Amino acid sequence: MLKKNEGFDIIKKLGGIQNVEQAQTLFEKRLNREHLSRIRTLHHPEILIKIANAVAVCDPARVYINTGSEADRQFIRQLALHKGEEAVLAMQGHTIHFDLKEEQGRIIDRTFYIANPDEKISSLANKILRDDALVEVREKMAGIMSGATMVVGMYIRGPVGAAASNPALEITSSAYVSHSAEILYRNAFADFEKEVSRLGHFYTNIHSEGLNRSEDLANARVFMDRSHRTTYAFNCTYAGNTLLLKKGNHRFSVDKSVYEGNGKELAEHMFITGIDGKGGRVTWVAGAAPSGCGKTTTAMAGNHFVGDDLAQMWIDDNGSVRSINPECGIFGIVEDVNGEGDPMLMNRLRNPGSEVIWSNVLIDENGVPHWTGNGEVQPTRGRNFQGPWKKGLKDASGKERPISHPNARCTISSSALDNYSDKAEAPEGVETRVITYSGRDSDTMPPVWVAKNSNHGVSIGACIVSAATATEVGASGVKRAPWANAPFIPGALGDYMKAQFDFFGNAAIAEDKRPIMAGLNYFLTHEARGGGGKKLLGEKKDVKVWLGWLERRAHKDVGAIETPIGFIPNYEDLRRLFETLIDKPYPQELYDRQFSLYVDNILSRLDLQTTAYGKEENVPELLFDVLREQRDGLIALKKKYGSIVTPAQLLEA
Repeated sequence: MLKKNEGFDIIKKLGGIQNVEQAQTLFEKRLNREHLSRIRTLHHPEILIKIANAVAVCDPARVYINTGSEADRQFIRQLALHKGEEAVLAMQGHTIHFDLKEEQGRIIDRTFYIANPDEKISSLANKILRDDALVEVREKMAGIMSGATMVVGMYIRGPVGAAASNPALEITSSAYVSHSAEILYRNAFADFEKEVSRLGHFYTNIHSEGLNRSEDLANARVFMDRSHRTTYAFNCTYAGNTLLLKKGNHRFSVDKSVYEGNGKELAEHMFITGIDGKGGRVTWVAGAAPSGCGKTTTAMAGNHFVGDDLAQMWIDDNGSVRSINPECGIFGIVEDVNGEGDPMLMNRLRNPGSEVIWSNVLIDENGVPHWTGNGEVQPTRGRNFQGPWKKGLKDASGKERPISHPNARCTISSSALDNYSDKAEAPEGVETRVITYSGRDSDTMPPVWVAKNSNHGVSIGACIVSAATATEVGASGVKRAPWANAPFIPGALGDYMKAQFDFFGNAAIAEDKRPIMAGLNYFLTHEARGGGGKKLLGEKKDVKVWLGWLERRAHKDVGAIETPIGFIPNYEDLRRLFETLIDKPYPQELYDRQFSLYVDNILSRLDLQTTAYGKEENVPELLFDVLREQRDGLIALKKKYGSIVTPAQLLEA
């Protein structure tokens, strides 16, 4: 069991500030009059002690207390330009940031949980003992901000007043990180202490890019202290490693839900979007997918956008599952974002009126960003994350250099989007009636299927398998991606799985409000279904139909075909939805190819999961019960119909 405040607090031990009096003495010496007056509006002892110790250890030349005012935001923008962390582009409000060419994703090999002796850590993660982490932080962070400006921001991960929001300090020497935080999170300086008192905790994030050199990347680290809910990152620049409000604090939120949520709270790697249905109703969907596997596209396919990456969920007193987005912006992958598949996002990226930070795309000679798959005429030269670029340029191995990195990003406020919903700022969240799980699965599962019950639904999440993406440095191949949340589950997988079963099976959820749980997969290829080539068997925009069907299924407006893995759509329902939602014909032949069960592939998937989870400690037996039930049903189908079972045969069965 995870214990809060177990062991010494590293930043406090190194900084030596133990009480408010010592903190105030340090502030008087290190802060100028304006920022001293700002910090003196704060009175919470632990907040002041954390900030003071960060100053004492990192030793910045200046400390800037960011209140979130427009003047403060403008200071941060100018600081990013002055330091060269960003550069101005042709369109007003747009800037470009380039990460180090060797750091274009999460540095998973240098990311560690700080562990106390005998503390259980996820089998999929790295850990470092507290004493060893103390040595590393002392050696690599002491004085790391010498000559630099430390920016201290106070944010809330979720709307102010929400039951599942989490306050967090972001302390950094990177103006790019602070600029990103101002777009992606809610600056809550005025409400911070009130929210900390209401919720009983806060997270602390301390980061410095150091000298921002490639040669320092070997010494880059991301440390997460679960006991003291403090993260440390140094010698790195990619936002997934440095903007610790994001995935660093998401990990703490996972811990909080698993070990303190009592089966009534979850922290998930999920989009949140609203789908229009009959009679003006809006049905809210939350869906998980690994980074780089279409969460933003799926979120934007909805009619009412709340979020594209993270979700805090809880069961309210009325028996509803509620969801909020901890963020208020998008840090979105832009590869293959284009006018056909992503018209609303493309509209904001290509037209004036929005503040956008671009990262690791190509900038042409006119200061215009370009990226792979944007559906536009590409320039023949420019500058990208590797330096000067021209068409046909090859690397040392003779491979042509891409126009942009596969993990190139845009950072933009959610409120800039045409389908943005003001429900995103509602403290009560949105009532969530559909939960989806997906990954890059080219050959096994159908495009959409609904679990028979909540235990089967949890198992869909547990059994996600996905092709690796460019979001992680050095990742390749196809791997298990439980709940699309595995990189962010700090504790034992068995503990996390139990929390999932406890939440979705909770009797506190009213039966008429219980979400349906489903699998989504729009990465099936032609070659996996009897055709030729690796092209997708369908289009990106088809997700509007899969979501539309799930919306109607949640309200029992459509029937379904029962299978051993769950319920799949009837052809006529999909044909009508393709016609009405995206004005596209949907032939029976395509339906048969997409929704036939390729039994041997699914059986192999079940066996993979059974073997893998069999090696984990304390995995709930409920999972194995579901996998056995599905396996037995599939074997029975195979005996009757063979290894490929069509929807017509499933209806007959």
